[in-house]
Amino acid sequence: MTKKSTLVLQKRPQIAPYWYVIIFLLLVTGAIYIYHLVTGNTPSRVAIHIEALDFDIFWYGIWIVGGIALGSWVVASLAKERGIKLFNKSVPFKVRQRPLTSLELPQEIGQTFKEQNYETLGDLLLPWGFDRRGVGLKKDDIAVVEDVLKSSQNIKPEWVEDVPWRIWNPDNVWNGIVWCLIFGVIGARLYHVLTPSPSMAAVGINSPLDYFRNPYQLINFRNGGLGIYGALAGGALGLFIYTRRARIPMMGWADLAVVGLALGQVFGRWGNYFNQELYGNPSDLPWAVHIDSAFRLPEFSDVSRFHPAFLYESLWSLLTFFVLYFLVKRYSDRFLTGEMTALYLIFYAIGRTLLEQVRLDSRPVTIGTFESSMAIATLVSIVIAIVAASLVILRRVRRRKK
Repeated sequence: MTKKSTLVLQKRPQIAPYWYVIIFLLLVTGAIYIYHLVTGNTPSRVAIHIEALDFDIFWYGIWIVGGIALGSWVVASLAKERGIKLFNKSVPFKVRQRPLTSLELPQEIGQTFKEQNYETLGDLLLPWGFDRRGVGLKKDDIAVVEDVLKSSQNIKPEWVEDVPWRIWNPDNVWNGIVWCLIFGVIGARLYHVLTPSPSMAAVGINSPLDYFRNPYQLINFRNGGLGIYGALAGGALGLFIYTRRARIPMMGWADLAVVGLALGQVFGRWGNYFNQELYGNPSDLPWAVHIDSAFRLPEFSDVSRFHPAFLYESLWSLLTFFVLYFLVKRYSDRFLTGEMTALYLIFYAIGRTLLEQVRLDSRPVTIGTFESSMAIATLVSIVIAIVAASLVILRRVRRRKK
């Protein structure tokens, strides 16, 4: 942490480092697609082949992991900003600017703090509140500093133990993402297994039962097969478990997480481009994507250009990210906890419903022998959008009555 800059949010506008990465990746993906439109060529699905293991690493996984990492970076930065804001609100300016030398600390500890560029009490209290283990001291020295802080004048006990800004420790992102990813992948796979897309017939999967007849296909992710709504449900379960264990507010973190989630989807969908999947109806539009014959649905074997459904969803996710990011940065105090999450669900549901109008590879709603023209994803999207919007309206109405 840099001296003083962690204590007060700068009034002068600054560009966060992750914006350079976002802009760079947008330019890269734009260049890749322009090249595709000009040449009709799509890069190989395989990014790296490890000969010793005879193992392939696919672009699909690289783009998804990269999207998750970038989204997590943004969420961690937003969480830190909230922590700093709460810290500034909790600890008076005069206390924050009090020299650290005013504390009666052992010389060795004082030297350690000097190396960490901690000059004021505020320089220490902020990281101490996030996680005291991060101030660069041994366990015994931490206990010494705690005793000194508790006995010091004008330092409240709540600034030393169970600190208010602890809940926005940015490290929670990197610790919690493990739980969210594990349950997210399980949920995404289960959703797909229960609602396999028609294109899975190419590998012998026509119904959920086929997965259980061939158990290997349950864990064979190379042929695709991850459902976003299952990922959201599983990720929410992972977030619930982690936040309960860490004693931090689940919905408060969910409101930040959806900002990173939308960004992750922007670039994660480019994995579908390299896999030559998630394309729509045949199209002659200038931006139509070329699909090699090996990856076309049988009934469209003589068609080469289709609606780039993956691109539509990527652009919609980019719009969603911009809206959520702007609202979180500028107007977060005007929203109730959980409303950002609801707004993301509404945005995604609307985008998915529109996307299903051009998608080919969607499983229809089937009841017995009756097969509807509506995709399962469309039905789920409509239900989610209605429920999310209803909850927001209901909470607002109740709040006004109070």
